[in-house]
Amino acid sequence: MENEEGSDSCCSLHSERKSHHSDKTKKNLVTRLNRIEGQIRGVKGLIEKDTYCDDVITQIAAIQSALNSVSRILLEGHLKSCVIERIQEGDLDVVDEVLVTVHKLMKK
Repeated sequence: MENEEGSDSCCSLHSERKSHHSDKTKKNLVTRLNRIEGQIRGVKGLIEKDTYCDDVITQIAAIQSALNSVSRILLEGHLKSCVIERIQEGDLDVVDEVLVTVHKLMKK
């Protein structure tokens, strides 16, 4: 998306930052999230059917793994584009922002 200064960047306007994923990446992420959404509905159904707890927990672990994969894809793209751009612009606050995000991911 082009900002007021004319550059195609996800982070140039700090008040209105946006990502700039390729269509292929967006499609991949949406497909993964749709699959996760279906898995969550499946777990809800398992609970409603009084499925054995260990089986439900196994399905929840699979969902968490799938969400972690989505996070890794997003983080990689963020580091390779937005973070590099902001550092090149002299905005070193982005490093602290990324560290906070990584800490949140590691808590899981």
